[in-house]
Amino acid sequence: MATLQQKIIPHLWFDNTAKAAAGFYASVFPDAAVTDIMTLHDTPAGDCDVVSFVLWGHRFVAFSAGPLFKFNPSVSFIVNFDPLFFKPSPSPEKDARRKLDEVWENLSEDGTVLMPIDEYPFSRRYGWIQDRYGLSWQVMLTCPDGDPRPPIVPNLLFVGKNCGNAEAAMRFYLSVFRHSRPGNLVRYGPGQAPDEPGTIMFADFMLEGSWFAAMDSAREHRFGFNEAVSFMVSCRDQEEIDYYWERLSAVPEAEQCGWLKDRYGISWQIVPAALDEMLRNGTAAQKARVTQAFLKMKKFDLAGLERAYA
Repeated sequence: MATLQQKIIPHLWFDNTAKAAAGFYASVFPDAAVTDIMTLHDTPAGDCDVVSFVLWGHRFVAFSAGPLFKFNPSVSFIVNFDPLFFKPSPSPEKDARRKLDEVWENLSEDGTVLMPIDEYPFSRRYGWIQDRYGLSWQVMLTCPDGDPRPPIVPNLLFVGKNCGNAEAAMRFYLSVFRHSRPGNLVRYGPGQAPDEPGTIMFADFMLEGSWFAAMDSAREHRFGFNEAVSFMVSCRDQEEIDYYWERLSAVPEAEQCGWLKDRYGISWQIVPAALDEMLRNGTAAQKARVTQAFLKMKKFDLAGLERAYA
């Protein structure tokens, strides 16, 4: 199992199926496992399961917190089946295609196809699927001659009033996160209506070691960003918490328990790294005090959490 120091971790909000979903994903993807399960007691949603898992070396966190938010394709996860990942096999592309088809078949069970598995101009084998839990995946056979990308990349789809903001959002995130860089950028051209020439067909960018992708779509979509998928930023101290909170938070009414919403509607969680240790290793009484302390906070106060833990 690969181990990663991953500063930005996708966080998935389920109604009551976080454990089942994490187990399902761990059975579908390569190099995958559920790594930790804990329960937070006496939250507004009652007892809340929090599940950590790894898919192909990429860390995720999921929790069961009630039916407030639903997944939709505005945030999906690109799964790159790059033949380079399957070396030193004598037939790495054949193995990559075989594994792609296997993953597609498993995700398709009780799922909804958004784009059928087929050959497209950008990939010899690609499909977009919404799985049984509503989470969206784009599986893609990747050209081994291109600039390598990790196996899993979160994708942000800018639609409706947000359409046309993909490039501005990317530039904004590159300015906020200290260790970042742009990657590929492909624009729509003339004759690709309803998308406006110059808007983003596809772009990707790296933030703190994690790759993200962004796309504009002017087609009719009846969904948008919400809290079902957020991104946890693990912070070493209060100074770093303050830094990200000040730069990212743009919707005061969305601030709660370390959560915020930025100017483009993406949800982030700005979390002290020490909180995970407190909730994982503390006594039952310490965990209860820490949980009750952070439930009252908007931006996390690390000193307040430490006092609750003591």
